[in-house]
Amino acid sequence: MYLALETSGDQASVALGRPGAVMVEETLPGARQHARGLLPLIQEVLARQGAELADLDGVLVTDGPGSFTGLRIGAAVAKALVYTRGLELWSAPSLLVQAAGCVPDCSGRILAVADALRGDIFAAMYRFPGGRIEVDVPPGVFRPAELVADVPRPKLVVGHLRSELLAPFDGWIDGGTLLLVDARPSAGVLLQLLGQAGGLQRIEPAQVAHWEPEYGRPAEAQARWETAHGTPIHRPGGSV
Repeated sequence: MYLALETSGDQASVALGRPGAVMVEETLPGARQHARGLLPLIQEVLARQGAELADLDGVLVTDGPGSFTGLRIGAAVAKALVYTRGLELWSAPSLLVQAAGCVPDCSGRILAVADALRGDIFAAMYRFPGGRIEVDVPPGVFRPAELVADVPRPKLVVGHLRSELLAPFDGWIDGGTLLLVDARPSAGVLLQLLGQAGGLQRIEPAQVAHWEPEYGRPAEAQARWETAHGTPIHRPGGSV
């Protein structure tokens, strides 16, 4: 049995089940409640299924890009469970999970997008032919207009963006691209990807201590500090 955690966005979700099969899924009410709400939500999901932590084989987590704080919390909880229970750790890009949730409705290219702040967006493009996962554009940070100019026109754009960030996509939409503005990654879809080729990556036990989410860019507070001081924040050991 596997526990799936999705914490890359404003609303966290938790699911419990087996590869490809969701037994129970719950979303944390309210926005940005991860710090105080994620552990109680995990307990609630386990209780609904009559399960305990001892019943788990592994933990699945979205590894970004997305909310810096949300991803940090999800990774910390996942690592704690892995360390204390000797569980497997698996991860998948949040944009892949977001796109995969729309597969039954789309047979072509799916562009998954999310607000990266400061006028940028996180984006990645996927196809799912015959149940396979093919990456046309890996997750990255883009200016919306540059993204539209540089990548193939998708059949579907999925994400939650402010209206001003959506404006560059008007040409695609006029050309037949569909726009699904409320699509977000979910723990249930993350769980469904387990066992699918290219869906999740196993973090080997020796690498768990060093594994970190792919935040996509520095945290907003760090970016403001670096802009104000004109220099990057240096980490211990000289790394940035």
